[in-house]
Amino acid sequence: MKRIVFALSVLGAGWLALPEVAQAQVKPELNTAPPGAPPRPTPTEPAPRPAVPVPAPTDEPLPAPTVKPTPNSPSGLEFPKGTTSADQPKPLRRYFLYSNFGLGYNGYGDISQFNASIAPAIGYRVTDRFAFGPGISYSYTNYGFSRYLQSRGYPKDLSSNNIGVKAFAQYMLLKDLGIFLHGEYEVTRAEYPDVDASGTQLITRRTIVRTPLAGAGYRQQFSDRAAADISILYNFNDGLSDIYGQPVIRFSFLFDLK
Repeated sequence: MKRIVFALSVLGAGWLALPEVAQAQVKPELNTAPPGAPPRPTPTEPAPRPAVPVPAPTDEPLPAPTVKPTPNSPSGLEFPKGTTSADQPKPLRRYFLYSNFGLGYNGYGDISQFNASIAPAIGYRVTDRFAFGPGISYSYTNYGFSRYLQSRGYPKDLSSNNIGVKAFAQYMLLKDLGIFLHGEYEVTRAEYPDVDASGTQLITRRTIVRTPLAGAGYRQQFSDRAAADISILYNFNDGLSDIYGQPVIRFSFLFDLK
């Protein structure tokens, strides 16, 4: 009986010791990460990416561009706002042809004077406002004499032809309005009437006449290369040797050269 009880006690003690032995056989996992590091994430499989839908090809033509020609843009292409061709600065044309036609009339005492002239010139623009240049001049002058002088042997009138050289300068005072200042200095080999030493005979003298002119004018622009001027000039040589009269009215044509 004692043997049976001893055997049962040994079996019960062995049964109770089995879980502790199994637990002691499981090795704990060592943490090899440095102190303070986050725990190692458990690798997971990436989620599948959704498929991008591809549109099916079509045979429809692309829409035509809505570009229409205009008078300012024959090709239909427009500059961006603020950069149109009109806003772009135009190159300054330095040289221009400047030809003028002049008329003048004067009267003093018993002598009247009418003058017509032509004077072509080549101009050079220093800036878009200031220009100058040389030229040549030709003028026709007609002197008329009163009846009193005719009764004393003077002819009814006397004509002379004069040719010379000149230089002009011009400044655009109000460019948007076409108002400019104009000045000239001319040296002319001229003929003018005079009397002999006795004071009874009318003779023609040839001399060098210097004529300064200054005044203002108005310009009408026809295109970007052509314009017309009208100017009124004061003649500072207002005497017997004057060949232009007072005042001098000039009609001029300007044409820009390439």
